[in-house]
Amino acid sequence: MNRVVMVLLSLGLWASAQPSLADEAVISSLMERYRAAGADQPDAARGEALWKRKHGERSCETCHGSDLRRPGKHARTGKRIEAMAPSVNPQRLSKARKIEKWFLRNCKWTLGRECSAREKADILAWLKQQ
Repeated sequence: MNRVVMVLLSLGLWASAQPSLADEAVISSLMERYRAAGADQPDAARGEALWKRKHGERSCETCHGSDLRRPGKHARTGKRIEAMAPSVNPQRLSKARKIEKWFLRNCKWTLGRECSAREKADILAWLKQQ
């Protein structure tokens, strides 16, 4: 291969290994949406408490585990769940539509209802620190 192609391939590999630069913009956009829906100041400590709290027989940790840097496993299906921590999984918290989809699905499954804007803001504040 010629030198130019090698340099371009190297740059492409380097760029793909970098965390998504859109994450903070996506998170900020969602936080604004939650504030507009009545969420007060997001609180990571409240988010962590909600994440760990049992709601009947389930908590978020039931499937995602207590170490968010490691993969989890769905309690019913056994399906692998990739690590939640954006520090080890740059795909996490990178797309607003996906975040909202999983909040809807997982809140209903875990809490038996949709999460409030405040709960989403708190959990998101905590998750982005992981």
